[in-house]
Amino acid sequence: MRWYTKLILPIILIFVWEVLAILIGNEFILPRIESVIEVLFRPLANIFGQGSLVENSAVSVFRVLLGFFIGLLAAIPLGIFMGRSDALEEFVDPVIQVLRPIPPIAWLPLALAWFKIGLAGIIFIIFIGAFFPVLINTIDGVKRVSRTWIETACTFGAKEAQILSKVVVPAAMPDIWTGLRVGFGIAWMSVVAAEMLPGTSSGLGFLILFGLNIGQLQVTIAGMIVIGLIGLGIDYLMKRVEMRYFGWKGLEK
Repeated sequence: MRWYTKLILPIILIFVWEVLAILIGNEFILPRIESVIEVLFRPLANIFGQGSLVENSAVSVFRVLLGFFIGLLAAIPLGIFMGRSDALEEFVDPVIQVLRPIPPIAWLPLALAWFKIGLAGIIFIIFIGAFFPVLINTIDGVKRVSRTWIETACTFGAKEAQILSKVVVPAAMPDIWTGLRVGFGIAWMSVVAAEMLPGTSSGLGFLILFGLNIGQLQVTIAGMIVIGLIGLGIDYLMKRVEMRYFGWKGLEK
């Protein structure tokens, strides 16, 4: 598609939004688009004493990066060893399969009970969101590594550590990176829910809920748009890295 054809649907949606806002005529239900644009075009303005869009965005990004980094530090090594050891996979997999379908938001009560109010509970929710996609994709990537490559390395006398570092991990990296993309997307969604925990006083999730509570839906919608744009931008960068460094995966056959 040409670049301008991709703008057709967004323009239609904006037009429909503006028409509905005019027909409803109630800013507390659906604000006019110019009200939202006014918030977006003043990213450094202090919003009702709760910080600017830029400040709250920076807080959310920091939290996501911290929780995501902790999640991948736990998930990637465990996934590599589970992919290489059938015994370890059989031992751990039942617990993983029970916990994996539980959405991160369902852990909010436990986050409050275990970590009380503060950064630790938010990081825990983000960790949960990132951990399982990275783990599952790492296991799958390790298991997909060609047996011929591993046997060839063994023939040349490679030890297990060398096989892991020189064969298994590089070959599994495209799948691991896919897990990182998916995991970051879920972590980014999780931070919004986590920042709505009682006692939270910053972040885009907090700003969205704050705007709703004071009847300023233009702030809520502006925060939602910023969340979408940041998520889209980071996923685009990760996709470019995938195409640049792991494009060989689709050509290996």
